[in-house]
Amino acid sequence: MALIDIVDLKKRFDTHWITKGVNLSIPKGQMTVIIGRSGEGKSVLLKQIIGLIKPTSGSIIINGVDITTLSDAQLEDHYKMFGYVFQFAALLDSLTVLENIGITLLEKGCSKSEILPLVKEKLALVNLSQSTLNKYPSELSGGMRKRVGLARTLMTNPQVILYDEPTTGLDPVTTRVIHELMHDMQQKLNITSIAISHDTEIFNYADNVALLHEGTIKYFGDAKTIWECDNPFIHQFIRGQTHGPIQSDNPNHY
Repeated sequence: MALIDIVDLKKRFDTHWITKGVNLSIPKGQMTVIIGRSGEGKSVLLKQIIGLIKPTSGSIIINGVDITTLSDAQLEDHYKMFGYVFQFAALLDSLTVLENIGITLLEKGCSKSEILPLVKEKLALVNLSQSTLNKYPSELSGGMRKRVGLARTLMTNPQVILYDEPTTGLDPVTTRVIHELMHDMQQKLNITSIAISHDTEIFNYADNVALLHEGTIKYFGDAKTIWECDNPFIHQFIRGQTHGPIQSDNPNHY
């Protein structure tokens, strides 16, 4: 069952087309990974799904509602179903872990003592100890910062989590830990996950893989059988080959 149906989605910035007719169905309760060259517009696609960027044309149907037709006020309710994990965690350096995770509730007037039990609960979900509560981002490793970013996202109990390059800059061991955590969250909480990644190791934890190339989806299929796939775009991309339908030059970066 699809939670999100993207239909003939097109996006143009000035005279340059980023997506040229994306068609993609994202199943509910599964992890879908979107891959493609740098500059293909994967992050732009995520921001259209969440409603932060309006498409030039096409539809994004979520739970039966085409969000491209919603007003700004209606989109406010739409945002509540999503969590967004940024590429570099996007933690505020001047705030502690407790404050970073609970920032949304703190801004609504809740006290630290009121949000503490909920923050501890989310910390436990991402396998961080309570000893990190009063630490600042500069005192954390890259992997720990990623987990704090995920814990902050979980505070809103999202139905869908979007991950923008969740393992960028991490060593292979920490990368695996983050992938295992993403998979664990999706299974435990029945969350629909959409991740942008260049790391083929994530295929071990994902359900589906979609390849975005030159503005359209060239492949969508089972992540578990991706290495046996004979689709020429997938075959070339995941092996990093220079010969094939994907050309090496890509002057446009979005």
